[in-house]
Amino acid sequence: MMVPLALLALGAVAAALAPRMLTRSDWPDREPVLALWVWQCVVVGVIMCCALAMSLSAAAAWEAVRGNIFAPAPNGVMEAYALTAYGPWAAPVAVVLACGAVWTVVMLTREVRGSRAQRKQRRADLLVRSPQLPGEESSGNRLVVLEGDRPDAWWLPGTAPQLVITTAALRRLNKRQLDAVLAHEEGHAHARHHWLLNASSALAGGFPQVPVFAAFRDQVHRLVELAADDVASRRFGRLAIALALVELNEERGVFGPCPGVAEVPRRVNRLLAPGQRFTTARRWRMTAAAALVPVVPVLVTLLPALRALG
Repeated sequence: MMVPLALLALGAVAAALAPRMLTRSDWPDREPVLALWVWQCVVVGVIMCCALAMSLSAAAAWEAVRGNIFAPAPNGVMEAYALTAYGPWAAPVAVVLACGAVWTVVMLTREVRGSRAQRKQRRADLLVRSPQLPGEESSGNRLVVLEGDRPDAWWLPGTAPQLVITTAALRRLNKRQLDAVLAHEEGHAHARHHWLLNASSALAGGFPQVPVFAAFRDQVHRLVELAADDVASRRFGRLAIALALVELNEERGVFGPCPGVAEVPRRVNRLLAPGQRFTTARRWRMTAAAALVPVVPVLVTLLPALRALG
């Protein structure tokens, strides 16, 4: 039972410490894309720990599972894991972890279906607010302009993604600011940020007591906006997207003495006073180091087999 316990302990440590380390650092604001990659690697590492611990516990508890897992293994590998010595705890641990895996799939399915239903409803509302004229055929335009007194712009993902912008936003934004807003929303679409948002929401909703999943959801919602801001700033300048954020959110009270949404002012300040970015070499080193996080549980799992073969 030592390997499954080691995996569960490793996953618990990562789930408890990683959120503290990442949220207390200031570099994710300067490198949002890299921070998203690190968060994903940590979450995958935690899930790998649970999945591998479940597999070994199930192999120890049931002969059929054991035969399927260790069928291609060389002689002496299965004996190195001492599966028969796991005791009566193997089956309950495997069942609990399997229930967690099933619950994860259920929550992810529910999140995806809910997201699709919400997009379908928003498209239906969009058709009501911007109906086609009699005899008019759908042109498949990616840009839809709506009459509205509130300046706003948003991206509708899906098989036929569309960018929706209100006439109030068109009146308030100049050409460069409008182009920056379009680039921001296209950055969300090209990076498939809605997939990441769905996955993080499903994990946080399914396991609200796990710190790493709750922090993952909160940080993903923040970092995807910063990443999209960087996409727009690289094309049209930081000042353009910062002024566009001010124009689109000024009437919502987010820049008052007690703003209800403090994230927008932080984004504007970040654009106007950017911090020093990492060098390319450092970004590559951190990317490679983060990619090793999901590999650690695999190495822990394979350690008895490697010793037996060595």
